[in-house]
Amino acid sequence: MKRVAIVGASLAGVRAAQELRAQGYDGGIVLIGAEKHLPYDRPPLSKAFLAGTAARESLDLLDAGDLASLALDFRLGVHATALDPANRRILLSDGGSVHADGVVIATGGRPRTLPGFEGAHTLRTVDDALALRAALVPGVRVVVVGAGFIGAEVASTCRALGLDVVVLEALPAPLAPVLGPELAAVCARLHAEHGTDLRCGVSATGMDAAGVHLADGSLVPADVVVVGVGMTPATEWLAGSGLKVGNGVHTDAGLVTDLPQVVAIGDVARYAGRRHEHWTNASEQAPVAVANLLAGRTVRTYEPSGYVWSDQYAGTLQLAGHPRPDDTLSFVEGSAADSSFVATFSRNEETVGVFALNNAKLFNRLRRQALRRPATV
Repeated sequence: MKRVAIVGASLAGVRAAQELRAQGYDGGIVLIGAEKHLPYDRPPLSKAFLAGTAARESLDLLDAGDLASLALDFRLGVHATALDPANRRILLSDGGSVHADGVVIATGGRPRTLPGFEGAHTLRTVDDALALRAALVPGVRVVVVGAGFIGAEVASTCRALGLDVVVLEALPAPLAPVLGPELAAVCARLHAEHGTDLRCGVSATGMDAAGVHLADGSLVPADVVVVGVGMTPATEWLAGSGLKVGNGVHTDAGLVTDLPQVVAIGDVARYAGRRHEHWTNASEQAPVAVANLLAGRTVRTYEPSGYVWSDQYAGTLQLAGHPRPDDTLSFVEGSAADSSFVATFSRNEETVGVFALNNAKLFNRLRRQALRRPATV
């Protein structure tokens, strides 16, 4: 294998490049990125960077030493428009192409939009964050549509800036499908304790200069509207490639597609019927996918840790494992009413998840003890 092309220049793509070198690959690596920026970290975009307390340079994933040791051929500011497996080519939006013996698909996705919300802010890129930050001037009224992790973090940042914030959520409670009703109530409490007006069970139908309109005919006044309702995997460019797509790029349990010289990682990868949109997932997948790419077949399988964290107001939420809302919730330390606690999820007398609010030490210990993953081969 003389050249590997990595399509997507965010965390997953960078980790793939690092793993290629770590696993002994000394051929060429082309890193293709639709943004003009060198690879950067996304979690601060809704927090410190949005608040203006983190410099742009602090987001960079690679320093000068990394760039020298990885010896990457960057193609930035262009996006892949097609994959031509028969000729081992990736076609680019500038009319060029890249020939490669192996391909890592790490294209992530784009924020979901809502009909009737033209002109609303979304948050996925550094340019999105800069545009939103410029709009958050003193006195503006902010409405956030969606109370998931991104929506809650944006609301938290806006409140820290002293802005009036309303969060609209269609579900009965924020993150209820992930955390279950009791912990979802904790998330709702964080909003209330910090002055955010959280309205659950409401349907937003559109926006105009006056604000956001709801299905019941009411209006929520707004100067700035942010839509945070998930993302859509970037797979359109793979039409006609022979790869199976649908809510992501379909792979086996080793992140290998139907073409053994093509693997997928990060938010875009749908492995063994599952897809996760978390920072840790993108980082953890790279060693497995690269090992299989270099072997030309699936020699390792991926077992996700399910770890995700979120900084909201004065709280750090941590979750590991794969709980369901109907699992049994037990508090190991503290209770749902406390500002710090740790709880576990169990199913059939087996611990399947750990959740903590402001208790990283105990969380990490339980995560290691209760959620040990078997070695994969």
